[in-house]
Amino acid sequence: MKVLAMWLFIASWLFGAVNLNTASKEELMSVKGVGEAKAQAIIDYRSKKPFQSVEELGNVKGFGSKTLDKLKKEFVVEESLEAKQQKK
Repeated sequence: MKVLAMWLFIASWLFGAVNLNTASKEELMSVKGVGEAKAQAIIDYRSKKPFQSVEELGNVKGFGSKTLDKLKKEFVVEESLEAKQQKK
């Protein structure tokens, strides 16, 4: 399991944007400017309601408009596998 997590971490770092709906705390923290507190705030937010857009990150504690403008290209929003399965 740790190996899989490490591969996901490396893949997200090498290939670009981090998915706000599925990224682990470590993956979120791999984005420059996102520390442990902001990563946890993202996880807490998405546990109540999945992200519909990257701009919704502005509703998360610690992400003001300047921070959002600086970081939004580092993130993507895609459905989680769980959400896709629930639609079937």
